[in-house]
Parts: sequence; structure tokens; C-alpha cells
Amino acid sequence: MVDRHHLAHWYPTAAYLYVLSLDALALAWEYLRRHPEYRMNWLRRARRPDAAHRWGLRLLEDPALDARDAHPAWFPGHDAVIQLYPDADPPMDATAFAFWRIPGHKQLIHDGKRLVLIARSPGRCLRFALAPGLEDGMAVIYAHRGGTVAPTHSHALGMARPRPTSAALLELHTLQALDATLTGASLREVAEGLFGEDAAADWYSDGGLRSKVRRLVQRGDALMRGGYRRLAQLPPLEKGRFEGDAKRP
Repeated sequence: MVDRHHLAHWYPTAAYLYVLSLDALALAWEYLRRHPEYRMNWLRRARRPDAAHRWGLRLLEDPALDARDAHPAWFPGHDAVIQLYPDADPPMDATAFAFWRIPGHKQLIHDGKRLVLIARSPGRCLRFALAPGLEDGMAVIYAHRGGTVAPTHSHALGMARPRPTSAALLELHTLQALDATLTGASLREVAEGLFGEDAAADWYSDGGLRSKVRRLVQRGDALMRGGYRRLAQLPPLEKGRFEGDAKRP
């Protein structure tokens, strides 16, 4: 049986269902915000104004906020962010920037450098960097990092797609397993929480389940301690820099 003092927040799988609709950027935040040292940096942020760059952020974000409420400003920006500019010479059929016609729950934030529009709907999260001077109703062109500038069409506004079900479920289980181990839960307790007590009944004879849980725990720890940078398309840490974080078990 699972030790009840571990059940505070990680045991109910229902609490993690929101993870199923997160994109790569949101998942990167979910792993980073669990890092014990990042959480300590947040508490001491007044004395470490430049601490955010260490983690690949422009500004420190509150680790108490999950991806539904947090707005981490990654540095540099992610390819998934669509950059919108006023079209100085629009064609007759130019697409206009229509703020209220963009589907989903919309939020405007300033990440310290630019105005960003985030639009969330079930299974989809769209992010737009708005150029200075862009107003509702203006003809727009869009750009992607590493790509060319082209006229904006409706299909471009739907580039973000839901993550495949199997991949989303893997992230859910990984985050749940990571939270469990951060509270001190054993591998068997993790197995019971994720897959049920019946599945873990033959724990000592079922090497397959033990291996699966061990991989989830190791994956979560690796993503928390630097692997999240790949999800956010950040450059890897320089060798020897913060190496203790990357290798700490």
C-alpha cells in the first residue's frame, strides 16, 4: 500500500489531466518549475536579478504556477512563436489581424522585450509575437524563426496541433512520477499511484513494471535538470557550466 504521507498532490492522476493538451513550450516549463534550485532562485530573485538567464528565461517566473497560468519568457524565442508584422504593401486579399476572431482563451503579456498574444483552446496553444504598431484590423504578414516572411493565411494560424495521445500520456506519467519521487515516494509507490494497486501487486516478480517506472523516474529527473531545454529549443548547457545540476541524481 502507498504510504499516505506521500499522497498530498501527486497521487490523483486527475490533477494531471491538463498535461494532455500542453505543447512543447508548456511542458518545458512544467519540468523546469519543479527543479529545487530554480525554486530557490525564485525565492531569492531580488538578490539575483540575472538568475533567469541561467535557466533559459528572460525573467524568472513563479514556479507555483502551472502551465495553464504561467507565462515563462524563454530566451531565445521558440520557433513555435508566430511573429506578426504590419504589411506595408498588402495585396487585395491580404489577411487582417482580427484579435477577437482568433479562437481560444486569449492573454496578452509583455515578456520584457515584446508583446505576446497567447490563445489557448482544447488541444491547441497558439503564440504570437506582435510587432510595434500592429493594430486590430491591419493587414499582416507573419514570420517564423529560421524561415521566410510570407502573407498570413488562416492555415498559418492553426500550426499548433494536439500532441499525439501516446506522447501526451507519457508526459503525464513522467510528471506524476517526478512529483512522487520529489516527495520521497518509492518506485513501488509510484507504480501504485500511476497504474493502480492491482498492477503493482506482483511488484517483485514483474520486472517489466519496475523497469517502466524506473525509466519514467529517470526521464523526469533528466528533463527537470536540463532536458527541458530541448523542449524549449534552447541551446544545451555549455560543458562544465552548471554541470552539477545536470549530473546530480
